[in-house]
Amino acid sequence: MPDPPAPFDQVNLVAEDLNATLDFYRRLGLTIPDEPMEWPPGSGAHHVGVSMPGVSFEFDDPAMAKIWHAGVRAGRPGAGTVLGFSLSSRDAVDAKYAELIAAGYASRQPPYDAFWGARYAIVEDPDRRDVGLMSPIDPDRRYTPEP
Repeated sequence: MPDPPAPFDQVNLVAEDLNATLDFYRRLGLTIPDEPMEWPPGSGAHHVGVSMPGVSFEFDDPAMAKIWHAGVRAGRPGAGTVLGFSLSSRDAVDAKYAELIAAGYASRQPPYDAFWGARYAIVEDPDRRDVGLMSPIDPDRRYTPEP
C-alpha cells in the first residue's frame, strides 16, 4: 500500500542578515524569540523556529544552513529557501528521494540521518526550488553536528 501524500508543513529561510529578517517577520506579527539560538555552541550557527497552525516557519543563518544543506555549502544560488514535506518514515524518505531522482529531478542533498533526529533529503523542483523530505523525528537519533 503506498504512503499517503506528504503534507506540506515547513518553510525554511536562510537569511544573510538573520536579525534583520527576524525583525521584518516580527513586524508582520509573528511571535519570534528575541535571540536566535546558537547551536552547536561556539559554532556561530544560529536557528529560530516558529510554529504556526499547520506549518513550521524556520530561519537559519548561512553558518547553520551549511551544516545541514549541501547546496548552501556549495554556494549554489537559490539554496536559501526550502519547502518541507513530511513523510511517514525513514524508509519513505529514501524511497521518495529515489523515485524523484529516477524521474529526472536533481538531487541537492542525498538522504542522511540529520542531527535533529530525522532522515532528511533535498531535491530540486522544475523551477530550481529546494524541496525537503523529512521523516518523523526520533529523539534517540539526535546528535551534535560538526560545524
